[in-house]
Amino acid sequence: MLTKKVKKNLTQKVVKKKTKKVVVKQAEKKVAKKPVKKTSSLKKAIKVNPSQPARETKNLIIANEQTCFWVTNGQILNSLVALRDALEVMEKEVYSYHAGNAQNDFSNWVAVVLKDNACARDLESAKTSRSAKTTIVRHLKTYSV
Repeated sequence: MLTKKVKKNLTQKVVKKKTKKVVVKQAEKKVAKKPVKKTSSLKKAIKVNPSQPARETKNLIIANEQTCFWVTNGQILNSLVALRDALEVMEKEVYSYHAGNAQNDFSNWVAVVLKDNACARDLESAKTSRSAKTTIVRHLKTYSV
C-alpha cells in the first residue's frame, strides 16, 4: 500500500512540471514587438479635452471718478487690481470698518460697480484682508489684464 501512494505523488509532480513548461512557452510566444510609428513634428496638434469648456476671459472694469471706492485711510480704488494692492497693505482696523459690519462694502462695490458677482460672493465670506486678497487674486485669473 505504501508503494502506491509514493507512485501517485511522483506522477503528480511530473505532471505539474510539464504544465509549467507549457505555460512558460506559451507566454514567450505572446510577447512581440510592436512597430513604432514615426510622426513628424508638424503633424502633432494640441489635444483639447471636449469635456472641459474653454476658459472665458473677462475684460477688467475700471470704475470712473463717480463710482470709485473711497477707503477711510484716503486711498481711492478703481478696479480689482487696485483693491488687491490696497488689501496687501491695509490695516486691520480699516478692513474691519469696511467689511466687519452687516454689509460688506468691498463685496457690494465689486458686485454693483465692477459687475463680478462671483467675486463679490466670495469676498463676503472673507474674514481678513489677507483672505480677501487671496480671493481677488483667484478671480483675477479669469480676467484679461
